[in-house]
Amino acid sequence: MLQQLRRLVWAANRELPRQGLVTYTWGNVSAIDRDRGLVVIKPSGVAYEELTPENLVVVALADGRVVEGDLRPSSDTATHLELYRAFPAAGGIVHTHSTHATAWAQAGRDLPCYGTTHADNFYGAVPCARPLTAREVETDYEKNTGLVIAGTFQARGLDPVATPGVLCAFHGPFTWGRDAAQAVENAVVLEEVARMALLTRQIDPGAQPAPDYLVEKHYQRKHGPHASYGQG
Repeated sequence: MLQQLRRLVWAANRELPRQGLVTYTWGNVSAIDRDRGLVVIKPSGVAYEELTPENLVVVALADGRVVEGDLRPSSDTATHLELYRAFPAAGGIVHTHSTHATAWAQAGRDLPCYGTTHADNFYGAVPCARPLTAREVETDYEKNTGLVIAGTFQARGLDPVATPGVLCAFHGPFTWGRDAAQAVENAVVLEEVARMALLTRQIDPGAQPAPDYLVEKHYQRKHGPHASYGQG
C-alpha cells in the first residue's frame, strides 16, 4: 500500500539524523495521501538506520486506526493527524527536538524574525504555542498538542503555508510542507534560524526584529506571485 509515499517518508526520516536534527530516535516524519485519507508515519522508537519503506505504518486520517503495519506508529501520530485536519495544504509533517529550536520552545518564546535568512522561509515570527493545561495533558496529550497548535494559528490569524512551523512550549518544534521533503527542509531552516536568533540575542540582548518592509521583500521575492528566486 502506498509504495511511492512510503519511500518518500522513509527517505525524509533518514534525512533527520543526516541533518543533525535528532538524537537517537527523537523525531518523526509523516506524509499524507489526501485522496485516500491515509497517513504514512515512522514507527515508534525504531532507530533510523533500521527503517525501511516496508516497516513504516499507515494510519487512517479519520480515526488514527492502523490500516497497514506490524509496528506501533509514532507516539506523536495524533498530533500529526490534527495538523493534517487543520492545515489542508500540509502534505508532510516533521517533529524533532533539535537543540536551538527546542531551546526557544522551552523558554516559551516566539522566534523573532531577525533577518533575511528567516524571512526567506518564514513570514515573520515563528509562534510558540501556549502550554497545555494539566487536563489537556492527562486526557489526550498528543491530540491536544495538535489542537493547541491549530488554535494558535487561528487565534493569531496566521497562514500555515507562509509560516510552516511552530514551537510547542516546553516541548519542541513541528514543521510542515507540501510534502515530506519540504517539511524536512523547513525543519532544517527552523533550527538554523533559531541558532542565529540565539547568537543575535547574545551579541545584543536588545536586538530588534527586522523591519516589516524587509521581511515582506524577502518573503515575497521567494514565495510571492512574482517571485524572482530560483529558476522558475
